Amino acid sequence: MACITKRNLNKVKSVERTGVASTAGEGLTVAAVGAVLGWFAGQWLHPIVGAVMAAIAGVNGLVSGWRGVYAWRATRGWLAFVLDSTWATLSVGVGLLAHAMAVASKGGGYHRALSHRENRHVYCGGANLQPGMALTVGNVISNAGDVSREGRHKLITDHEAVHVWQARWFGPLYLPLYGLWSLAGVAGGVVIWLRRGRNDSLGKAIESCSYYLNPFEWWAYSRDGYWPPAGLLNGLGWRKPAARPFAEIRRRPQKPE
Repeated sequence: MACITKRNLNKVKSVERTGVASTAGEGLTVAAVGAVLGWFAGQWLHPIVGAVMAAIAGVNGLVSGWRGVYAWRATRGWLAFVLDSTWATLSVGVGLLAHAMAVASKGGGYHRALSHRENRHVYCGGANLQPGMALTVGNVISNAGDVSREGRHKLITDHEAVHVWQARWFGPLYLPLYGLWSLAGVAGGVVIWLRRGRNDSLGKAIESCSYYLNPFEWWAYSRDGYWPPAGLLNGLGWRKPAARPFAEIRRRPQKPE
């Protein structure tokens, strides 16, 4: 399984030349500042909440700082760090489990080129809900697969990266909202299956309602330029994309000849 693409080879080499002392120093600094931010954010609710948030933010800061994940030269990097250390610590805390699972699994393969200064952690293997499908929890993307393939690379940068920022924007509401929609979608899928005369696959009907029609997935698939997805039942759900695809936004107008 290839974890390093040719396009990012020079970037990987530059990362490998980073001194151990500087990475350790960044890790300790980010851990300390993150823990302080987590404490001040949580102690307004309760001292125990502050202590838990400080611990999560501190561990995340240590790992993320050591690996040089946050893009300090960009506003988004600072925003990602502050949100991960405060508003989004619930998702980040669950993401720490994804770190552990990826490290413990065979072929976990941390992908530096897609992680370094990209405000996220990417693993080629690790946790997943279905074989072949990537899984994003907090700022950790697992089971990225062979990102030397163009489509797989785009999945990480244009789809899974959207989930990373969704977790930051929605904070403690993200996982509950995503989970509640998924649960309600099971019942919705059964109703759709029955109303359509049981002609479709029950599993596909449930997957369409609980997964593809989940607003968070609609948003991510739209950014990936892949709406409607192939797995969605025909004639079901949102007709238009939720947002413009990143590929369209990045495309620059051609200069007149």
